[in-house]
Amino acid sequence: MDKLDSDLLRTFLAVVQAGSISEGAERIHRSQSATSIQIKRLEALLGQQVFERHGRGVVLCDAGRRLLPVAHDVTSRLDTAYREISGTAIKGKLRLGIPDDHSREKLTKIIAEFVRQHPEVELDVTCAQSARFPAALKKAELDLAVYEVNELMENEELLAEDPTCWVSTIRQDFSTDQSLPVALFDDACWWRDVAIASLKKRGQPYRVVYSSQSVSGVLAAIQAGIAVGLLGRSSLHPGLTIVDQSYGFSTLPMSKLVMAASKRNKSAPIATMKTAIRSAFLRESLL
Repeated sequence: MDKLDSDLLRTFLAVVQAGSISEGAERIHRSQSATSIQIKRLEALLGQQVFERHGRGVVLCDAGRRLLPVAHDVTSRLDTAYREISGTAIKGKLRLGIPDDHSREKLTKIIAEFVRQHPEVELDVTCAQSARFPAALKKAELDLAVYEVNELMENEELLAEDPTCWVSTIRQDFSTDQSLPVALFDDACWWRDVAIASLKKRGQPYRVVYSSQSVSGVLAAIQAGIAVGLLGRSSLHPGLTIVDQSYGFSTLPMSKLVMAASKRNKSAPIATMKTAIRSAFLRESLL
């Protein structure tokens, strides 16, 4: 009787994560031809393609998108069972920093799943304004952190991108104000720097009427109709509108959500948590 097995699912996941058959083969230490045969066998079992080939890479078909969460769940459960039964469970301490706004809900779910799968890891989570995380990693005060940047550095792994934009409530029009009221982050961070640079490039008077340490604070000022503010497009919801062009703002940079680890610590918990975070964001981008 034909059936799916974990080996086929792991090959499938390796190709998904790499974006191509050849690079997926390298991840599982197989030849490209052997990996290709495994994918063809998987597709034969399912009776339909899981990938569409384009150029040198592959993208998921509908069947592949449906199979992806199943493959993650099955392989994760098997790995957990193996560690528990064989006595090779991951142990140690992990100090993790996550932002208090962007993707906090998603990261909290990832952490909860990590704790269930690795109960012997002592997890210390800091949820705070993430502008301080890079310095904390350099000082080895954190082992791993997720945070937002404007420009990607060599040691940072990109998880997601979010366009930035100037936002106002639909109930308020500030376009004719002689001095534009704005809400800014009050700490030194790239969000504040980009906002001020954008305002100066606009070349018209403005006044800071509200300052906050968090996205939720800036968002509250915008919703109250007292100011415009710079946000990621993912923060928008009904009742808000983008005012970049109508207010004379120039093109703005992308916000990049990244992951980085301290160079002073190479422990197993760090590597495992990085894999969990990376996989979760990859699943979202592919579904």
